Amino acid sequence: MRLLTGLSLSILMLALAGCGSPRSIGDVLADPSQFSNRDIRVEGQVVQSYAVLGQGAYRLEDETGRLWIVSRTGVPNQGARVSVRGRVQQGFNLGGIIDLPGGAGSAVVMLESSHDLK
Repeated sequence: MRLLTGLSLSILMLALAGCGSPRSIGDVLADPSQFSNRDIRVEGQVVQSYAVLGQGAYRLEDETGRLWIVSRTGVPNQGARVSVRGRVQQGFNLGGIIDLPGGAGSAVVMLESSHDLK
């Protein structure tokens, strides 16, 4: 029983470690495959924001870079400081739902699971 409890706690600790402290956007962009299929958190300021019918995308910036965040639950306003949880995906195609400037139609993006204003 102790072994099972210890193993369960170890797995929980590893899962929480992945999304605990925020990652820099520069780290995510430098090696997106490292973060693929893992929940992570990034923080920064919204520098662009586009919404259509409750969905959209926003560009998050920290001191290391800029990353597009795709949301199905609404987007924060430009200028807001946010903490975002989600999964990094490479080669994401917005499929004409929203046309983002800067050639982001097929790029590294984060698919948001939640965001909180800071």
